[in-house]
Amino acid sequence: MAEDHIRYDILAQEALRGVMRKVLAEVARTGLPGSHHFFITFLTGAPGVRVSSRLRERYPEQMTIVIQFQYWDLKVSETGFEIGLSFSDVPEKLEIPFSAVRGFYDPSVNFELEFDVKTEAAAPAAPEPLRPVAVEKKPAPVAAPKKAEAKEKEKPAPAKQPASAEEGKGADVVSLDAFRKK
Repeated sequence: MAEDHIRYDILAQEALRGVMRKVLAEVARTGLPGSHHFFITFLTGAPGVRVSSRLRERYPEQMTIVIQFQYWDLKVSETGFEIGLSFSDVPEKLEIPFSAVRGFYDPSVNFELEFDVKTEAAAPAAPEPLRPVAVEKKPAPVAAPKKAEAKEKEKPAPAKQPASAEEGKGADVVSLDAFRKK
């Protein structure tokens, strides 16, 4: 099979996102016509998504919003949309780039679009915070120092003592300074 240098898959996804963009822009101008309403599913952790920490905590991966009876301030741009919605009687403002949307569904006419959303390639993952590491106790090799000064320099920092009896079981948390060369 020949290699697709044109990338029809990407062009088709962009065209379908254009349908959603055009529909939302029209609704922003004139309101929802007839019985139309939308279910929009998006990745909450995608680049550019802005939701409150309360919503992100409740929906760490993805969420679906409904645009039907109670929404306000719908604004649509080339790259995304923002909207005001109420969650458990708490008003929230959401900003959602079209690139974060996984699905768009209008149940009144059974119209559905599904999108490929790049999760890993979209943005580099944030580095994980440093955490204490449990290190198994092993006897350190003993080297004969040439001078008394060398012995003093090679002396490792004392290991951190466990704060409770529970921490003392199994492995100890050791300071990184104990492993650094001085």
